[in-house]
Amino acid sequence: MAAPLEVVVSSDSGSQLWNCTVFDLHSGSSLLSYRGGNSAARSLAVLRGEFLLSAQLGKNFINVWEIQRKDQLQQKIVCPGVVTCLTASPDGAFLAAGVAEEVYLWEVCTGKLLAVLSRHYQDVTCLKFTDDSSHFVSAGKDNLALVWNVCSVVQMDLSHAPEPRHVLSRHSLPITDLHCGHMGAQARVATSSLDQTAKVWELSSEYFLFCGGRDGNIFQVSLCSQSLNREKSFQSDGEGNQVFKGHRSLVTCLSVSMDGTLLLSGSQDETARLWDVQSRQSVRCLAHKGPVTNAVIMAVSANMFLPDSRPAVPLPRFSRHLQAPEGPDAEGGGAWVRPALHAQEEQESYLQKANRLYSLMHAVSDKALCGDGENSALRVAELEEEVQTLKKVNKDLFEFSSQLLTKPT
Repeated sequence: MAAPLEVVVSSDSGSQLWNCTVFDLHSGSSLLSYRGGNSAARSLAVLRGEFLLSAQLGKNFINVWEIQRKDQLQQKIVCPGVVTCLTASPDGAFLAAGVAEEVYLWEVCTGKLLAVLSRHYQDVTCLKFTDDSSHFVSAGKDNLALVWNVCSVVQMDLSHAPEPRHVLSRHSLPITDLHCGHMGAQARVATSSLDQTAKVWELSSEYFLFCGGRDGNIFQVSLCSQSLNREKSFQSDGEGNQVFKGHRSLVTCLSVSMDGTLLLSGSQDETARLWDVQSRQSVRCLAHKGPVTNAVIMAVSANMFLPDSRPAVPLPRFSRHLQAPEGPDAEGGGAWVRPALHAQEEQESYLQKANRLYSLMHAVSDKALCGDGENSALRVAELEEEVQTLKKVNKDLFEFSSQLLTKPT
């Protein structure tokens, strides 16, 4: 049997036998189950395609499984408080968690706690990264959704609190969920709230918006319709409304398949349903033991069905506190480098630096010809040596990159 391309990963708050389960998207058969505790809502995340993470319901730690070792907890990440939401960046570089009204951001490769963001006034309810990992959005019970630039947060001065790039403040009640579309920082961001509205921010390439209601109905809105007003009300019996009917209680989560033909929904009625988007008919019902807390359609990781495979890089121990690398007794005893991903200012290349130094060398040489003395001549010799070194480094980097790109797979 060939491995599927997409699977359903879901969890509930009442099961005693497993934490989360992997189902086949088309047959509904159970493929894998991960044991140990229960997952909090909006806290299920896949890291680098090698680890499955979920925040323990009502506890101050995150469960971590190697994605192919379903029967054994790989480790637990202890946090300063109860984790209310969790997400990992698509590039696997960062892990973000909501703890009370604060957002904790870790660097995955070192386990360093890079930042604690205290811009929300009440508990953080949901977190999502953009698809290019350049930004993430946090939303909370204070009715606010905040858009953060990862680069500015990571490179911040610890003596100054970072500010979000955008503050989305048009909701009047706590935000319950959010979704980031495609196109990175230019994506549409959709937020839902207890004020019975779903709001769409920014621009991107999405065509439909799906909104789950407290009564179990799911509403579909075309974002490309010429008749779409700035505000639209949803009613189950309203004319022209496209409604998915089948759940008996509040809809807790939604996810769409890669080809856009299937919609997955989870509900407090202890079921997760798969819907055909075109006909709005329920094609499969996945029963759970309690209210569904997470349900997502994801691409299958290469390691998920290979029991003997291991992660390429093991997870480090994650810090609980902000630490500055000061002195020889700093934790780990090694060098500490903060990544400069998605830098807003382009860094000077080795070749550009060499050309700049070469021009400076000629300027100093001209000054020496005018009689500036032996010190200028000595400086010219030093600059010539530095230029040669930089050119050699640039050549080595070019050859190394060429070998990587042309290496047969």
